[in-house]
Amino acid sequence: MRSVHFASRFIRVTIVGLCILMANVLICGSGFGAEKKDTLIVGMELAYPPFEMTDTKGHPIGVSVDLANALGAALGMKIQIQNMSFDGLIPSLKTGKIDLIISSMTATSERAQSIDFSDSYLQTGLCLLVQKNSPVQDISDLDKPGMTVAVKKGTTGHSYAGKRLKHAQVLVLDKEAAAVLEVVQGKANAFIYDQMSTYSNWQRNQPTTRAILKPFQYESWAIGIRKGNDPLKLRINAFLKEYRAKGGFDKLGDTWLKEQKLEFKRLGYPFFL
Repeated sequence: MRSVHFASRFIRVTIVGLCILMANVLICGSGFGAEKKDTLIVGMELAYPPFEMTDTKGHPIGVSVDLANALGAALGMKIQIQNMSFDGLIPSLKTGKIDLIISSMTATSERAQSIDFSDSYLQTGLCLLVQKNSPVQDISDLDKPGMTVAVKKGTTGHSYAGKRLKHAQVLVLDKEAAAVLEVVQGKANAFIYDQMSTYSNWQRNQPTTRAILKPFQYESWAIGIRKGNDPLKLRINAFLKEYRAKGGFDKLGDTWLKEQKLEFKRLGYPFFL
């Protein structure tokens, strides 16, 4: 009888222990584990001005940094910025190394298979930086033998070129600056990237480049969230809606993108932030 009672007691203790373990797993998996319940770790690549970059002292600054800090204030949580390569953001989110991605990331159906996205907060599109005297006028002019198109690894430009450019050589590079340099030096015929960055890269390299700002693919940026964290997703979407209503995005545009806003208006291209 003692052995039976002992076994029964052991089973009850084991079940209770398993329940506690499962509860802990669920809590940690939500992004609000006990060890960081007051902090959100936000992943971004601090090499994409004026959205994600650093100041002269190495501190994170830019549109995305201000947006992350405003989100933290609205949720009553501290924000910790984790700088990492763009193609490492989604793996880091999935494994729990970071809680959110706020890094000018386009919400695509492919990415949505492995992570969730908030509502969009910016509308943009893919366009081209080409050589100054290039005859290229749109993306169709590039899909030919002998053409070289630079893209940044892990971006939607990379994905687009891989799927759509069947005849041109696609040059995949880790850094935006390296892709721009390929065009500047005449080694690549074009660089596929978003409108605002293409405009900025053209401004810095006007003697050697030309910007074709009309998008050939429209895109929306959103905040990346780990799958299954619906409570956090709802809170983020509520924040984005209120932040826009209170003029938060207008203020970000005036602070960081005033020149681009004026130029896009002059050219007749929509500018959404």
